[in-house]
Amino acid sequence: MKIYEKAPAKINLLLDVKRKREDGFHEVEMIMTMVDLADRLEMEELPRDTIIISSQAGYIPLDEKNLAFQAARLIKDRYNVRKGVYIHLDKKIPVAAGLAGGSSDAAATLRGLNRLWGLGISEEELCELGAELGSDVPFCVTGGTAIARGRGEKLERISNPPQCWVILAKPPINVSTADVYGKLRANELKQHPSTSDMLSAISSGSFAGVCTYLGNVLETVTLQLHPEVLQMKEIMQRLGADGVLMSGSGPTVFGLVSKEAKVSRIYNGLRGFCKEVYVVRMLT
Repeated sequence: MKIYEKAPAKINLLLDVKRKREDGFHEVEMIMTMVDLADRLEMEELPRDTIIISSQAGYIPLDEKNLAFQAARLIKDRYNVRKGVYIHLDKKIPVAAGLAGGSSDAAATLRGLNRLWGLGISEEELCELGAELGSDVPFCVTGGTAIARGRGEKLERISNPPQCWVILAKPPINVSTADVYGKLRANELKQHPSTSDMLSAISSGSFAGVCTYLGNVLETVTLQLHPEVLQMKEIMQRLGADGVLMSGSGPTVFGLVSKEAKVSRIYNGLRGFCKEVYVVRMLT
């Protein structure tokens, strides 16, 4: 039997960091939603007790460094599964892009193996497992739109933002999330995005409000380290995107666009500066 799972990318409509905690993690408050750019995973049981991962992408690790591998090993160890699994990862989400591609692959692996092996694990338990793998994994297990607090594992589902086009542009650089958080001085941040204003805009279905209250404090670090991310934001704004923000720790920049007539102009304009540009919709 084969099991198939989609692993969609996420974007941060809002990312705030409250403080650095004693355990070394940062206390965050994020509003995240998913878009229809997705990896696809195919899982098949193996008779021998092993984990094998393959992918058409030549640039990702296929061993213990891969989050899907780690998710498979975690679920096998925790639930004493003595069977093996072959996972093929059809990669579409750019790597190290601030779109939670690896986290979403891990979440899809947890969901898929729960089904493949009939383990009956609740969504809440899957989220707890996911939190052991990474801060974005619990959200990727549940999907939808949510506020994430703590280090990302405390989730509160909220209504979906108004539907729109989302244009993603990833400059040809990779950004280390650990480096960005390491250089962030959370206690010295002068401005914080307003979670309450963003929530009001989403709940009232105000697209203009969502665009107004986009905010990400990690831009204070990434835009200084990588001026090309700032350039990408400025180009997207100049081309007419309604709201523009860096997702996660970057380097991907997204633009929210309400009118389809604008989409091809922005896409074509960005392609002159950047090879990896995607036009997608929010998953609502």
